[in-house]
Amino acid sequence: MSVLQIRDLHHRYGATEVLAGIDLDLHAGEVLALLGPSGCGKSTLLHIVAGLLIPSEASLHSSFNRLSCVFQEPRLMPWKTALDNIALGLKAQRVARVERRTRAAELGARMGLDSEDLDKYPHELSGGMQSRVSLARALATRPDLLLLDEPFSALDVGLKAELYALLIDQVRRFGTAVLMITHDLMEAVRLADRILMMAPEPGRLVHEVSLDTVQEARSSTWVYQSSAALMQEEAVRIGFGLAQAEDAGGGAP
Repeated sequence: MSVLQIRDLHHRYGATEVLAGIDLDLHAGEVLALLGPSGCGKSTLLHIVAGLLIPSEASLHSSFNRLSCVFQEPRLMPWKTALDNIALGLKAQRVARVERRTRAAELGARMGLDSEDLDKYPHELSGGMQSRVSLARALATRPDLLLLDEPFSALDVGLKAELYALLIDQVRRFGTAVLMITHDLMEAVRLADRILMMAPEPGRLVHEVSLDTVQEARSSTWVYQSSAALMQEEAVRIGFGLAQAEDAGGGAP
């Protein structure tokens, strides 16, 4: 089984340590959420896993072979149609033109994009449509490791629910491992098998939560109740800066 293992990772920008003593494991078919406030090093850690940054110190091993990333901004190629954006990774893999366009169209349809949408350029698409194209592009190569940097944060509730379902389907069908960044506790509770809570200055892991309830049993009520229960845990509140705020203010908000 493929696995990502990180041990004692540290990273510095100049003299400033932004990540300290990070240890984590991620296995095939698992969704792992990194949760914490802005400035705690979540994106830096994701960029290291993606190979976009070299850590100052770390023991890092990954047996995953196909990695894809989805960012908060869709980052589509403006001179390519939605269909060609989805097929971009397949072209890099030297998949024949007819096959890659067929696979891209099929995946676009799964994302709720019809043939008219797929013929449009990014500037002709709504923000939600662009997000669908971005996720489809990442999934087109059938990655075994998918990195998500808050790709759902600017979307409305209905579209989020649709893309959540597509992500869960990807994990089930292909055993994809997912490492996702979010500020949204309920999003993490809805999607993740495990949550790693981070705190800043320097960025570090302060708490781990395992969610054993199967996806089919995660109703909206369960998500709300579980999120509320987690917010009562001191380590989670510290990660969101709430414990410090209470100490300064003399009471609960």
